[in-house]
Amino acid sequence: MITTGIAAARRRRTAAVLTCVAAVAALTGCGRTVEGRAVQEGAGGAGASAEFTKLLTECDAVTDEQIAQSVGSDYVLRGFFGAICRWDGDGPTGPVKVTFNWFETGALDTEREAGERLGYAVENTTVEGRRAIQMRRPADPDSCGVSANASTAGIFGWWVQYAPGSGHPDPCEAAATLVRLTLNLSS
Repeated sequence: MITTGIAAARRRRTAAVLTCVAAVAALTGCGRTVEGRAVQEGAGGAGASAEFTKLLTECDAVTDEQIAQSVGSDYVLRGFFGAICRWDGDGPTGPVKVTFNWFETGALDTEREAGERLGYAVENTTVEGRRAIQMRRPADPDSCGVSANASTAGIFGWWVQYAPGSGHPDPCEAAATLVRLTLNLSS
């Protein structure tokens, strides 16, 4: 019984110490200072495009039918929607994976730097007269990504990845077509 009493006293003392540590942490803060200016969600720049003002609706900027047609697929099925949007498709040239991303405060130069750090081949290009970049993974002719400045602020990009050796269309052209449709400048 004496051992039980000592163990109980130790538990109470440990609990008291942990409570004090938690209180000190709460008073002093456990965060860090972040430089810059806070920006309200959706206020990424000079006005907001109607396509990109509602959370997760940016994934609807291009219809599933347009995506399927752009990548030469019979259909696409929506997959994950969150920070990025994904579709899987299939058709005469085999399976295809399509990914869309949009960063309301992103910059094309930052996207370029990230691609270069990953060892991708990054090239300047234009889509509908707008500055864009095209990226390919090393030794992967079956996939390609194209990123461009959004119509008001931020950047967006499309990645198209076909199954290897499937006799598929050019993944860079498919990604560029999806960028054109997203810019809503094509007829």
